[in-house]
Amino acid sequence: MRTLASLVVIVIAACGPTGMSGPTMNHRVGGMGLASDTVVSTEILQREPRANHAKVKHILISWKDKVEGKGGADQRALGRSKRDAEREIRALRKQLEGGADFEMLMGMHSEDPGSATTGEAYEVSPDAQLVIEFRQLGLRLEVGEVGVVESDYGLHIIKRIE
Repeated sequence: MRTLASLVVIVIAACGPTGMSGPTMNHRVGGMGLASDTVVSTEILQREPRANHAKVKHILISWKDKVEGKGGADQRALGRSKRDAEREIRALRKQLEGGADFEMLMGMHSEDPGSATTGEAYEVSPDAQLVIEFRQLGLRLEVGEVGVVESDYGLHIIKRIE
């Protein structure tokens, strides 16, 4: 019979030294612990990378808690809660699934000051100077596929174009 102390050791060993999991050596995101109704594309994040280099476009939707105190925050984000941002992401995904043009929605809705106005695509690679969540999803998408990830900047709807 195992003691409580031995069970704690087993749990810590299984979860890592901090009890939390994250990107592993094979670049998988583990231990997501996300609710089933999340807007994040957990099924895509759990698969192996599809490429070492990809070209993606994205729509950034943020909220007050993410941008408060940061200079240059989009005014739309300042008036939005995380729940509101998730609703907007769901609405945009529905439009995309219905055939809406990604670039048009990007120009109208994205809060990324660079790519929203220019339509610029980002080059994604394992060592690209992009937040890890963006890289993780970008490299797991198939060409033409769309997914959602959360980063320190907000929620990103990302479409792989190459």
